[in-house]
Amino acid sequence: MTQPTRADWLSILFLGVVWGGTFMVVSLALRSYGPVTVAAARVVLGALALTCVAIAMGRKLPRLDPRLWGYLLPIGLLSSAVPFSLLSWGQSYVPSAFAGLSMASVPLFVLPLAYLFAGETLSRNKAMGFGLGFIGTLILLGPDILSGGPLVLPRLACIAAALCYACASILTRRCPTIDPITLAATSLVIGAVPMVPMMLWLEGWPNWQGGTPGLAIILLGLVPTALAALLRVSVIRSAGSGFMTLTSYQVPVWSVIFGGLFLGEQLPLRFLAALALILAGLFLSQRGRKPSA
Repeated sequence: MTQPTRADWLSILFLGVVWGGTFMVVSLALRSYGPVTVAAARVVLGALALTCVAIAMGRKLPRLDPRLWGYLLPIGLLSSAVPFSLLSWGQSYVPSAFAGLSMASVPLFVLPLAYLFAGETLSRNKAMGFGLGFIGTLILLGPDILSGGPLVLPRLACIAAALCYACASILTRRCPTIDPITLAATSLVIGAVPMVPMMLWLEGWPNWQGGTPGLAIILLGLVPTALAALLRVSVIRSAGSGFMTLTSYQVPVWSVIFGGLFLGEQLPLRFLAALALILAGLFLSQRGRKPSA
């Protein structure tokens, strides 16, 4: 496999910062827009931007193959529409840093899913890493998960978004061959289709608010959704998908930094302990794993 270049390392750092800062930007957009509007605007702007890029690069439309579309439809919903909606709603009640911490569980959810549905082996390190990360996730949810406290559902929504991303990852692995940029653009278009009528039904046509929330809406669609998707494709082609897992360690850390510095969020020590367990589980699950091309 080709060794990562300096550009690959810089891209990984950039992606970690961008995806880690996404949760702060969502919180800023939620100051003036409803959660469904924020999710819809993000996926629609991202879909428009990536579709324009795909057309400019001469990428072809996905072929009319029922088996291919049997993967594209759930990938589009589980990689954008559903998790964007869950995160936006969850962040209406919980700190942005909590949502970022939840994303650390994505690669851990992938482990059992890949074993069950993608035929991957579940080594001892992977199993132990998943168990350690699962304990961290339970600590992250907190003791009121049993008593049904007011923040249980928003926290579960963030964890459910992480599970959606994990499911989309497995489906993407099993998806028939398709150009990566076409896949990214098509996935966002599929996600945008149900989001627009849902937004109009639940929150109505949004009025432009301008200022920080308006800028946040635009940034969400263009940077962490469209630009990052293109950069992700570039890194995977250059250094492999295994190298991309390095972002999983960065995102929760950057989300805590941005939430604390710019939003004044203060997290209980329980959240930081949960993060340590999840990252330790992720590290353990990756030990001895050969990088994938």
